[in-house]
Order: sequence, then structure tokens, then C-alpha cells
Amino acid sequence: MPGARTDGGRRALGVAAAAVALTGAVFVGCGVLPADGPPAPPPAAARPATADRGTAGGGTAAEPISSSGRPALGRSEPRRLDISKIGVHVALGRLGLNPDGTVQVPPVDHPEEAGWYANGATPGERGAAVILGHVDGAGRKGVFYDLGRMRPGDVVEVGRADGSVARFVVESVETVPKKRFPTRRVYGPLDHAGLRLVTCGGAFDRRAGHYTDNVILYARLAGR
Repeated sequence: MPGARTDGGRRALGVAAAAVALTGAVFVGCGVLPADGPPAPPPAAARPATADRGTAGGGTAAEPISSSGRPALGRSEPRRLDISKIGVHVALGRLGLNPDGTVQVPPVDHPEEAGWYANGATPGERGAAVILGHVDGAGRKGVFYDLGRMRPGDVVEVGRADGSVARFVVESVETVPKKRFPTRRVYGPLDHAGLRLVTCGGAFDRRAGHYTDNVILYARLAGR
């Protein structure tokens, strides 16, 4: 599978994104830190996914009720991501699509940045809201370096343009091989307001030039 490339033609390494056509994962850039690698979630941090039903988020300012009985918020773009447990407090950029149809990622030379995939649901809206960040880059730890330390029940907050804060509770944190990236589960339709945080993890394969896995956090809206 080809990796994304930086402007200088260097193979990109860090977090995974996916094609809108749900065809699979691609790699994005990072620099490698001389360490054992980022923290990895234990198997116990992963919970079986419940069936996802309904339509994807996007569109109205109403507050639909999901089949779980929990209200979703109206559409409002995210401005800030706060994860107190791992010290993440960062403004969110806006990510679209590359010419080849893959999802854009934050610049590799600014690994402290994170971005929201703007063609999906906004955080708090019914559907899957996806935020991408690097595990490292330019020889520094990235914004999601410690994502593997998160556990079910932990809290993720997203400040929105309308002044509200969408508060999410983590359901699972999972490590998956890049070659089996769960594109539909990450980007596909939901019957509730869900959040996915995606970065790289696992071992760094120096021969191939990228991390072998992805770390994906799945969370559900807890309330306003």
C-alpha cells in the first residue's frame, strides 16, 4: 500500500487516514523518536463494538434523538480538543481531501497539531466525528503520542464554534494493523454522536518506513 508523501517527496509515516470511498488506510508523516515507541493500549481497553445503525451525521441544526435515547447536538464546527488525562489542549484545524481522494492530515513538521475531518459529522452531531493527529514528527512527540494511555470511561471534550462543549466518554481504545484499518467502523454511519481519534502506534518498521499499527479511540457523546 503506498504511503502519502510530504511536499519534499519523503515518505510519510505517522497517523492513518482513509479514502472517502472506504477503500482502506494510508500513511501520513512523522519523524521517529529514538525510544521504545508510544504507549499501547492493553487488550482490556478494547470493548466489542455495538451495532451501528442509522444515517451518518451532517446537516441540520436540530437535535435528533438517537435510538439509544440520547440527544445529539446540532451541527457546529469544532474549535478545540481537551483531553486532561494525557495533557492534550489544542486548537483544531480543518481537514479535507487530497487530490487522490484520501483524507488530509496535519502537517508533519507541526506534530503538536490535530485536525477534524470536515466532510464528516461535527463532534456532538449524530454520526462519526473523526480527529486525526500525529504520534510524533520532526523528532518530537506528537499530540496523540499518549493516546494509548486512554481507557474506557475517560473523558474527551471538544469545544465548538457555537460555544458549547461536547463531552465524550471513551468506549474503547484499540490497536489495529494498518493493513486491516477498519475504515467503515471509523468513518461509517452511526445512530448516535460518536467520536474517533486516530494516530499511529505499534512498532516502527524501519525497513518499510512506517509504524505497523494504528491506535484508534472510540467515544460516545455523554451530554452537553
